[in-house]
Amino acid sequence: MPSLPPELEKKKKAIFDQMSPRQHRVILKKGYERWDPFVEPNDPIDLRKGKMKATATELAKAFLVTWPQEAYSNHFGQGVWEICLGLVNDDEKYRGMYEFAVWYAEKIRKSNPHPNGSDGVME
Repeated sequence: MPSLPPELEKKKKAIFDQMSPRQHRVILKKGYERWDPFVEPNDPIDLRKGKMKATATELAKAFLVTWPQEAYSNHFGQGVWEICLGLVNDDEKYRGMYEFAVWYAEKIRKSNPHPNGSDGVME
């Protein structure tokens, strides 16, 4: 950590002095000079936005409102949430699940056209 201005160094020392002996040992083990009590916290995971510039919560809600509530179970909603969170976070496992689902839906459309005009996918 680069050297701090004198006023921040005083605050750092004051923070350190108010800590318990156990916390002193943890900081001293890592190195007092490298310890930065002024680091900004990371953003909460749910505030991450994917390629659509929306949070996982916003996307899951937007999808679920297109389904009648009696048409899905808690497990269905949980699956929507899990894949949504995985895709927003660009998790390889969920990208694979998504790509497989798209591929599978296309195979069904090509091999099983319905005479009534529906695509026959997951009715």
